[in-house]
Amino acid sequence: MAKEFAIPPVQFPSGGSPTAGNVHQRRVATAPFQSPRSTSSSIPYMSFDIGAATTSSGIYGGPIGPYATASFEDEEPLLDELGIHLDQIWKKTKAILNPLRANPVIHRDSDLSGPIILYLSLCLFQLLAGKIQFGVILGWIVVSSIFLYIVFNMLAGRNGRLNLHTCTSIVGYCLLPLVILSAASLFLPPGSTGRLGAAGIFVLWATKACTGLMVALADGEEDHRGLIGYACLLIYTLFSLVVIF
Repeated sequence: MAKEFAIPPVQFPSGGSPTAGNVHQRRVATAPFQSPRSTSSSIPYMSFDIGAATTSSGIYGGPIGPYATASFEDEEPLLDELGIHLDQIWKKTKAILNPLRANPVIHRDSDLSGPIILYLSLCLFQLLAGKIQFGVILGWIVVSSIFLYIVFNMLAGRNGRLNLHTCTSIVGYCLLPLVILSAASLFLPPGSTGRLGAAGIFVLWATKACTGLMVALADGEEDHRGLIGYACLLIYTLFSLVVIF
C-alpha cells in the first residue's frame, strides 16, 4: 500500500516571473582576499619599476640588474687568496737543489703548499711503479715532522725557536731528492746495485739540506748539528726504503 505525502502548494508572484528586486538580492561572487599593493615600494625587487631596480647599488658598490657591469680589477688572484705563492715555492725548491748552499732566508716564511706538491709527486711516481702508498707516505711525513720537532726542542731547551709548522715545511721541501729518486727508480732494475747506490746519495742529499736549514733557522744550534743530522738521516732513510722496496 503506497503512502501519500502532503506537499504544500508552490506560489509564484504575479506575472509568472521573478521581480527585479529579487535579482539584485542575489549574492554576487567576490574575489579571494588580496593584500593591497603599494605603488611606492622602497624595496627595489618588489617594485615593477625596472629603472629603479637597475640603478640601485649592491654591496660592492656596483649596479644591480641586467645592465650591471662588475669590475674585478682590484681583486687578488685566486692562488694568492688561498695562500699559494708559486714564485716562493719555486725559489724554495731551487734552494734544496744545492744542499751545500742552502738559503735559510727563503724558508723562514714556512708554508705547506710546496710540501703538498712534492708529496703528491712522490705518490704519483710510486703509483707509476705499481705501489699505492698515499696513506703510508702521508703518515710518515706527519710522524717525521713531530719526531723532528720534539728532538730539536729537547736539544734546544727553552731556546727552541722552531714550531711544528716550520718543521713540517722543511721536512716536506727536503723530500725533493726522494722525489727524484722515485722518478729515477722507474728506469732502474729493482734490487740492483745502482739503485741502492743512488738511494744512498739522495738520502745524504736530503739529510744535508734538512740539517742545514734546521740549524740555520734555529740561530745558534751548531753544537747540535750532529744529533739533528742523525735524526734527519733516520727520517729520509725510511722514505728511501719505501721507494726501493
